[in-house]
Amino acid sequence: MLFEAKTVLVTGAASGIGRATAIHFAAEGAAVTIGDRDEAGLEETAGMMASRPVIQPFDAVDNVSCRQLVTVASRDGLDILCNIAGVLKSGKSEDFSLEDFDLVMRVNAHSVFTLCQAALPRLVESKGNIVNAASAAALQGIAYTTAYCASKHAVAGITKSLAVEFASRGVRVNAVCPGMVNTPMTQKAYPDGLDMSLLMRNAPKLLDGSCEPEDVAELIAFLASGKARKITGALFSIDGGQLAG
Repeated sequence: MLFEAKTVLVTGAASGIGRATAIHFAAEGAAVTIGDRDEAGLEETAGMMASRPVIQPFDAVDNVSCRQLVTVASRDGLDILCNIAGVLKSGKSEDFSLEDFDLVMRVNAHSVFTLCQAALPRLVESKGNIVNAASAAALQGIAYTTAYCASKHAVAGITKSLAVEFASRGVRVNAVCPGMVNTPMTQKAYPDGLDMSLLMRNAPKLLDGSCEPEDVAELIAFLASGKARKITGALFSIDGGQLAG
């Protein structure tokens, strides 16, 4: 199996892409730790996995909680960190609260750096790697999602900067950039009253171009595997052609 004897930490594992990623790694033989603030969702995910994971609830806005998650996940070493936890809040920018802006940045960007910082000493030891969940919103502007776009642009910057800094120490750092994905988060992404013509500029181009979480999980697993051993600092789009034009 592709990840036999590998230890993997997956955040955001209570649903969506994080859940699919945890399931995929376990099916490929990895020992997986799953983190999320939704404890019931983590238990549901665990019941879907081929082997019992370590379950560690955590709060992405809390630095201590983030570091504790890494401590638990790396008790027997750590090979792969998958930063997938995130939040999407949207609305007209002139009405968007600064509190919500801060929350989105804290969960989507600040926690990614905190988790990476905590994990990197272990990953240097194992010559492991990080896969971050960025977004198509890391590579373009999308109406009504200023905070989300800003946070995902930050993830792109974190990914590339760490890749450069740690390449000589044997650690790879990459990110996936999904477009529209059928997850609980995106199904309630936009409130009523927005100009849908602006949003449709960012629609996938392929027929049935929206992704399923499993599609993204497969790309994450590829980037985390030895098959991608020459890839670092890359932002991989999986968006049904959303960014093509």
